[in-house]
Amino acid sequence: MEYVELGADGVSRCAWGNGSPEYAAYHDDEWGRPVDDDQRLFEKLSLEGFQSGLSWITILRKREAFRDVFDGFDIERVARFGDADVARMLNDARIVRHQGKIRSTINNAQRSLEVIADVGSLGALVWSFEPTPAPPTMAATTPESMLLAKELKRRGFTFVGPTTAYAFMQAMGLVNDHGESCERRATVESERARFVRPEPV
Repeated sequence: MEYVELGADGVSRCAWGNGSPEYAAYHDDEWGRPVDDDQRLFEKLSLEGFQSGLSWITILRKREAFRDVFDGFDIERVARFGDADVARMLNDARIVRHQGKIRSTINNAQRSLEVIADVGSLGALVWSFEPTPAPPTMAATTPESMLLAKELKRRGFTFVGPTTAYAFMQAMGLVNDHGESCERRATVESERARFVRPEPV
């Protein structure tokens, strides 16, 4: 069963996308569109980690603050963060002040640099887990997300369980989970068809 409904603006979109103006903009302009830029992928993976246990709208409304405190999610810069940076962020009420998630983001930046050194880019690793195109599932996990989570954990990443991994896959376009009658599904599918997948070097 797909969950698509007509928004107040006359746009048929996945029902969650009608929950707020922030949701609508994210759904229409970003969710599911293919991404290969490592900085953007790192941001998406980090924010999905912060979302664990919280609503996504909370993260969306704090995203600019997250970008500010994490230096735009520049992987090399975040990888150099230390205890002083952790203390700074724990005192910043604009973001989710969870020490474990903050330290996880720093750790994951360091692990991302290792991935880049190993296979050429974070994108090359992530896109190697692209599943065969399938109808939208809106599942919490899939076999592919379990494999991606397992590989990320093997490489030392944290806060990357199968549910977080699948939300990340949905967000960065590894799958197209827009409903069959959602007006954005065809747009996303067209972008995915033209998208050049990054490969290991």
